Amino acid sequence: MVVDVGGTTTDIGFLVNGFPRQANNVVHVGGVRTLFRMPDPLEIGPDSVGYRLTEEALVFGGETLTTSDIAVAAGMASFGDASAARDIDLALVRQAVIRIREMVEDATDRMKTDANPVPLVAVGGGAFLIPDGLEGVIEVLRVEHNAVANAVGAAIAQVSAEVDQIFNGLSRDAAMARAVEIATDRAVESGAARETIELVSIEDLPIAYLPGDSLRVHARVVGDVAG
Repeated sequence: MVVDVGGTTTDIGFLVNGFPRQANNVVHVGGVRTLFRMPDPLEIGPDSVGYRLTEEALVFGGETLTTSDIAVAAGMASFGDASAARDIDLALVRQAVIRIREMVEDATDRMKTDANPVPLVAVGGGAFLIPDGLEGVIEVLRVEHNAVANAVGAAIAQVSAEVDQIFNGLSRDAAMARAVEIATDRAVESGAARETIELVSIEDLPIAYLPGDSLRVHARVVGDVAG
């Protein structure tokens, strides 16, 4: 499980074989129903001062109580003027920390496909808000430079491509091989080095209502950026 705590929302995703699990149902983008293949996220938010944090948060001389102020007051983080958080009611701090824990536990539990505990990687500028000892989590991993994980990911990301196509008159093995070939060609066209391309996932679905032993195949491949 990966929890990315940003300035406005917290995005939670589940990694399968090192790649984000895709949503298997309708995904809403900007409030619009779509059928695009997307990572399967769950969000917390969006009430936030956003980029104005260093102007409006109490610890930065502002007048708005934020979760960053709560984190400083609770000893979960150290930045800004810690003395500005000392006047926050301790009962409120405790309640906020408990609520944050409950929200993260609930959200991660809803993302699971079974009840087994999983490791959780906390990234993003607000990763300090993720408490240790979460229910249903083996351990919370705080990787080096986790605050800029998105930038690191964008810099080293692989090139991916996929195909979702119906094949007629081919055996199952031949149809799946053809799907991988098409996906591979697309990845190369997008800038991947052919020799590095690997198959990430493949699934097939026989379509009984079409003639010619029709088979729908969805395949996804990834590869390193060509040098």
